[in-house]
Amino acid sequence: MSLFVARIKGFVRFKDLMGQLVSRDLKLKYRRSVLGYLWSVLNPLFIMIIMAIVFSKMFTRASITNFPVYLMSGQVMFNFMNLSTKSAIQSINGSASLLKKTYVPKYVFTVSKIISGLIDCVFSMGALLIVMLFTGGEFTWRLFLFPLVLAQNFVFTMGLGLFLAATNVFFRDIQYIYNAITTAWLYLTPMFYPIEALPQNLQYIVSHLNPMYSYVSQFRMLTLPGFVPVGISIMWLIIIGIVSAFLMLIIGLWVFVKTQDKFILYI
Repeated sequence: MSLFVARIKGFVRFKDLMGQLVSRDLKLKYRRSVLGYLWSVLNPLFIMIIMAIVFSKMFTRASITNFPVYLMSGQVMFNFMNLSTKSAIQSINGSASLLKKTYVPKYVFTVSKIISGLIDCVFSMGALLIVMLFTGGEFTWRLFLFPLVLAQNFVFTMGLGLFLAATNVFFRDIQYIYNAITTAWLYLTPMFYPIEALPQNLQYIVSHLNPMYSYVSQFRMLTLPGFVPVGISIMWLIIIGIVSAFLMLIIGLWVFVKTQDKFILYI
C-alpha cells in the first residue's frame, strides 16, 4: 500500500513535466502546418470519406444504416488505440538521452504519449459530429455517455502502451511485429463491414475475445441508436470491455515496473 501511495505522489510531483511532454508532442505533430490542430478533425474526416466511397456500395445491402457514421464511430475508437500505442512503443527508447542525464520517472514518457493520443481522439470527435450532421444522424442523450466508453479504451490503451514500451527496450523487433498485429487486428474488428459477414465461429471469437469490438460496439450504440451488437448481450459487451481494460492495465504496469530498472542498460 505504501508503495502504491509513493507511486501516486511521484505521479503528482512530475505532473508539470508530463504536461510539457504532452504539449510538445501536440506542437511537434502540427509544426509548420497552416491548419494546425484542425488536421485532427480533417484527417479522420478525409479517411472516412475515402473508405465510405470504397466500402459503402459493398455493405449497404447488409443492412448497415448510415454507413459513414458506422465507419467513423469505429475509426474514432480503433485509431485512438492504434496511434497511441504506436507512439508509446518508442517512448522509452526515444527519451534515452534525457533518461541518461537525470532522474525522471520512466512511465512519464509513455503516459504522455497516451494522453496526447486521447486529446487527438477528442478532437476527432468533431469530425464524427460533422459526419452525423451531414448524414442525418440522430443526436440523442446517449452521446453524453461517450466518456464512459472512451475511459475503458483509455485504460486498455494505457496498459498496452506500457507493456509495449517496456518490451521494446529489450526486443526492438516488437515495433515491427506490432505493426503486423495491428493490421490483422484492424481487419478482425468490424470497422467497415458487419460482423455478420464473418463465419459463425469467427463471430464468437471476435465478439468475445477482441476488446476493440467491445469499445467500437459500445460507441456505435451511442452514435447509432438503432445499432444492436450481434452474438453477444449488451451487458456482456460492457463487462468484457471493463475486464479487458483493467486486466491489460495490470499486465502493463507489472511488466513496466518489473523491468524499468534495467532500461538504462539497453537504451
